[in-house]
Amino acid sequence: MRTFYRALVPLLFLTSGCATTRPTAARRDILQVLTTQTAAWNRGDVAGFMQGYWPSDSLVFIGQKGLTYGWQSTLDNYRRSYPNAEAMGLLTFTNLRVEPLSATAAHVVGRWHLARPAVGDVGGYFLLVFCKLNGRWVIVADHSS
Repeated sequence: MRTFYRALVPLLFLTSGCATTRPTAARRDILQVLTTQTAAWNRGDVAGFMQGYWPSDSLVFIGQKGLTYGWQSTLDNYRRSYPNAEAMGLLTFTNLRVEPLSATAAHVVGRWHLARPAVGDVGGYFLLVFCKLNGRWVIVADHSS
């Protein structure tokens, strides 16, 4: 029996090390997606911003106007709501809390803000559901208020 426990202890340490490494890598990769999205938005590139989203008809966006399904529909809504750089403003994300749920799923809670001197600032909160698909973290659901 002691042999069993001697073999088990290193295995537990090895497993716990993996458990802490994976969430850290997931957090880093997810934060990079959000950083890339912010940079795209701030240069007026809505299509580049959308690269952080799952390119699927199953993507869901929940906003003030209700539910939107699909990557293209979400892009179209962004373009209607933010037709030019003045309307887009400068995006910042703050108070980010990245919570890995598994090796391939996580959610992010945070605050978004658009600094728009000419038309007025706007902002709110969001909950994003990320999945790792084909080796890449993407947003599969976005609930922004």
